[in-house]
Amino acid sequence: MAVKKGDFVRLEFTGRVKETGEVFDTTIEDVAKEAGLKIKKVFGPVPVIVGGGHLIKGLDEAVLGMEEGEEKHIELEPEEAFGKRDPNLVRLIPMIEFKKQGIKPRVGMSITLEGHEGRIQSIDGGRVRVDFNHELAGKTLEYDIKVKEIIKDDTEKVKSMIQLYYPLDKINLDKIQVEIDDGTVKIYMDELSRFDRRPYMDVTLSRFRIARDIWENMDIKKVEFVDVFTKKEEKED
Repeated sequence: MAVKKGDFVRLEFTGRVKETGEVFDTTIEDVAKEAGLKIKKVFGPVPVIVGGGHLIKGLDEAVLGMEEGEEKHIELEPEEAFGKRDPNLVRLIPMIEFKKQGIKPRVGMSITLEGHEGRIQSIDGGRVRVDFNHELAGKTLEYDIKVKEIIKDDTEKVKSMIQLYYPLDKINLDKIQVEIDDGTVKIYMDELSRFDRRPYMDVTLSRFRIARDIWENMDIKKVEFVDVFTKKEEKED
């Protein structure tokens, strides 16, 4: 069965910058170690919805038509990846703005301004040069990709979206309960409630994204998140 738009799949991939061969992202732990890549995440195939906005344009299109277990090598021009570099996204910011925030800028530091992430390129007197282009903008990329699985079971589809949006080092997906009945999905969040320490707005946004992806790609009209807290029994001496 070939992959089509709206399919839930698990992808294995490694991305490199064509010009240098540098690995910038991978789902394979051994590849990350060999490349000296410092990524704090749980490695393994990544669940995505094809055409669901989870992948960059060129990667999304490359997966279409692939078979389960198939591997492919692709090359993406900037327009298909993270776009061309925009000189208007390089800004000079007065040093006083950093002082107001109690920030001591240094070259290479990542900062967020008005919701946009940038990197400090240089510091010259009272001005700081910040590049708000994506760090891979303007670069031609190469990907080795493999469709590890086309997810067919509805419960596993729901769990795959939880895996996508929640930190896997803090939860156990096997303990997450999912009930699907008459167009409604109930997700019992006992493990997530106990271990998720992110700000309230971040958790709410994650839940909204999970619900949106389920609505748009499954025959589901309603998604309920149920927080469960169980009293621990005291052990007798």
